[in-house]
Amino acid sequence: MKAASLTAVLASAAGLAAGAPRAERVRAQDIKVSTLGGATLRVRQVENKHFNPVGQGPRALANTYRKYGMEIPPGLLAIVNRVAQNAGIKSNIKATSNKTDAGAEAEVPALPELHDIEYLAPVQVGTPPQTLNLNFDTGSSDLWVFSSETPESQQKGHKIYNITASSTANRLANHTWSIRYGDGSTSMGNVYLDTVSIGGLSVPQQAIESATRVSYGFTNDPASSGLLGLGFDHINQVKPASQKTFFSNAQSSLAMPLFSANLNKGAAGNYNFGFIDPTEFHGDIAFVPVNTTDGFWQFETSHFSVGAGNTTLLAAPHPAIADTGTTLLMVPSDIVDAYYAQAPTALYDEQVGGYIFACNASAALPDLTLHIGGYAAVVPGAVMNYAPVTGLARLPEGSMCYGGLQSSQGFPFAIYGDIFFKAQWTLFHAGESKIGFASKFKPGNGTVVPPPAVQR
Repeated sequence: MKAASLTAVLASAAGLAAGAPRAERVRAQDIKVSTLGGATLRVRQVENKHFNPVGQGPRALANTYRKYGMEIPPGLLAIVNRVAQNAGIKSNIKATSNKTDAGAEAEVPALPELHDIEYLAPVQVGTPPQTLNLNFDTGSSDLWVFSSETPESQQKGHKIYNITASSTANRLANHTWSIRYGDGSTSMGNVYLDTVSIGGLSVPQQAIESATRVSYGFTNDPASSGLLGLGFDHINQVKPASQKTFFSNAQSSLAMPLFSANLNKGAAGNYNFGFIDPTEFHGDIAFVPVNTTDGFWQFETSHFSVGAGNTTLLAAPHPAIADTGTTLLMVPSDIVDAYYAQAPTALYDEQVGGYIFACNASAALPDLTLHIGGYAAVVPGAVMNYAPVTGLARLPEGSMCYGGLQSSQGFPFAIYGDIFFKAQWTLFHAGESKIGFASKFKPGNGTVVPPPAVQR
């Protein structure tokens, strides 16, 4: 990694204002409630112990490259294949390449996989309802599932959407979907209209993308039956006419046209639809406008600092997207290098494609503060330890850990994934095209806000 070349600036209003809109600070109780239909929904998360933890750091990084159509660096590609082979995931070895592949209020439990790689929630599809565990993903806009049309060789224990068992399923004639990933693999299939429900909130005639072919990255994840995209409609991959997301179709039935992500490290979290729960965060909500041109929840970050209480900021303006479907926090290399320069034992390891550090030094990881429109979004060092480095013969098992902060070099934007959401409660306000942030940590002591005591 090249040495950081940064410009130090004082934490002044003038400096922060450059290049990014100022954040609007709003108290939760002052946000206008629009009476669209009154429904609210909380989707809760619970623990899932079935995920294979081997090699999670490199696999999470490679998955981000794949998702955004980026070619996986050769070194990272090699380590992912080696880790997969060591873990006995033999079906990954051939497919993991950069070559073209020829072939009312309700409460819902959800499942975070080991090392928080995914946040899943049960979704009911069809009539009678079939329950599928889906990944809620603000970085995409497709609702696709394993189905009775998916080849048995690719189902691999996944719970599927049985199309013929649903009396309300109708094929959307002449429409198909296809998503090509950065390693050359593809997921594709047909499109059906059917009823989709989350916690009692039902959307009839929702477009469901039935997989007739699934990329290897999903076939080896039996806990998940697919994705539920929460991005903007115009990047939906159905052709010839794109389809609306579940959230877009549900907005007219919600009390407010918004949803929030309250994700935690190794503990239960939740998504809320149609309402704001002020017990989930501290202080005001800082809103900034989103740029929806590319279909993402995109905003601007201007500065950063490393270490608790550091008032000297470094300029690092960059566009960023809030993506619940990405595990890591990926930012420009200058920020990453500056951060790990202050982390004891940290080093960049070519073999694992990112920064690692001694697991027994994780308590000394510094805080990272990202300035978004003047709002200081603190990501404590306590959430930066993503997972132990496993499956490598040259390293004792569990001795080194993979950092949750890695470089976004080569990407068109930074990707604020689940590491960021573990620290920052985030509100996605579709009604006003803005995104809001508030701290999940009590000021000064790094204590995470506990889950709400009131059961909904």
